[in-house]
Amino acid sequence: MKHTAITKRLAGLGGAKWEVYQKAKDLVAEGHDIIEMTIGEPDVPTPNTLIDATVDALHQGRTTYSNGRGEAGLRAALAERYSRSAGRDISSDQILCFPGTQTALFAALMGVAEAGCEVLVGDPMYATYAGVIRASGADMIPVPLRSENGFRISAQDVAERITSKTSAILLTTPHNPTGSILTDADINEIGRLAIEHDLWLISDEVYEELIFDGLKFSSPLSRSELADRVIVVSSISKSHAAPGFRSGWCVGPTAFTEALLPLSETMLFGNQPFIADMTEKAIREGSSVAPGMRQRYAERAARLQNRLTQECGLRVHRPQAGMFAMIDVSTTRMNGEEYAIHLLEHGGVAVMPGASFGDTMDDWVRIALTVDDAAFGAACDRIIKHAKQLEAETA
Repeated sequence: MKHTAITKRLAGLGGAKWEVYQKAKDLVAEGHDIIEMTIGEPDVPTPNTLIDATVDALHQGRTTYSNGRGEAGLRAALAERYSRSAGRDISSDQILCFPGTQTALFAALMGVAEAGCEVLVGDPMYATYAGVIRASGADMIPVPLRSENGFRISAQDVAERITSKTSAILLTTPHNPTGSILTDADINEIGRLAIEHDLWLISDEVYEELIFDGLKFSSPLSRSELADRVIVVSSISKSHAAPGFRSGWCVGPTAFTEALLPLSETMLFGNQPFIADMTEKAIREGSSVAPGMRQRYAERAARLQNRLTQECGLRVHRPQAGMFAMIDVSTTRMNGEEYAIHLLEHGGVAVMPGASFGDTMDDWVRIALTVDDAAFGAACDRIIKHAKQLEAETA
């Protein structure tokens, strides 16, 4: 039987990137002692207040149909929240609600790109970006994120890749997998390029509330000169430790959300009212768990960097935000995939190969900072022991 073009465009972009993760799960199921540090699950459960709000909404009969925009109360809460952070008025008409950032990003890309278009995105990138771009029919144009620039996307590198086919620039700040944060200057320079070439700016800001102390978040949404071309996507998955609730949104110009509404209605015809009620509560009251996550992840990142640098010579890129740290494994004479498999099989620690996130990270691996402190310390011990064994074998 024949398959459609979209399935061909997405071939190889699914589970293949998660081979090490799946292998680790299989080893655990077989009884092996594996410390899993592959994916970014928050290290705390969803707060009971949000679970109770969801249950209460269910008991109140909030199980009817919604609409393509999302529930009015949630959109109003998001409009107030983004008006404060952006420093300009954001109306509820500028917001569409979706099940998680992933769906919001898919819809946004379908709204700004199609066959014959190009979308610029930093390399490395979150593992699903290639898929959401190619799903639209557009070509993905990677922009290398350089370690010497702190893995922040450079306006010069962006400018060198803009063509007559470019329709959008996809930004991630804070960044996954590197944890870098775009500066005011970064956004101003990239914003000027977007204006000059009449491009959309899509900003994935799901890690906004996990920025480490002393550092500043900057969003293109706060630039009034970019108001007609900026789309922000986010969710409560990370900030409120609620990834399984699948509750996200996009914020954009009213003309964009109006144009995207039929697509939203075609996809899902609104999010679930009982989840929307819980999300409204989460947005209005703020996160009770984000401060603790910020502190723990920052401390673990510092601990990882200090121990690996001092005890085995592996280089760690210390993140500014988020749930992950990157380790340069080039000194082991393995690439990231080879190292991740070897570490899993011989060291008992599961990490993600950097190449899962882009070609520029072939010599790196990503490690999650979300296991508890005892397991994190044990993982550091195992990584150091493994590195010393590799060094002895190649001496």
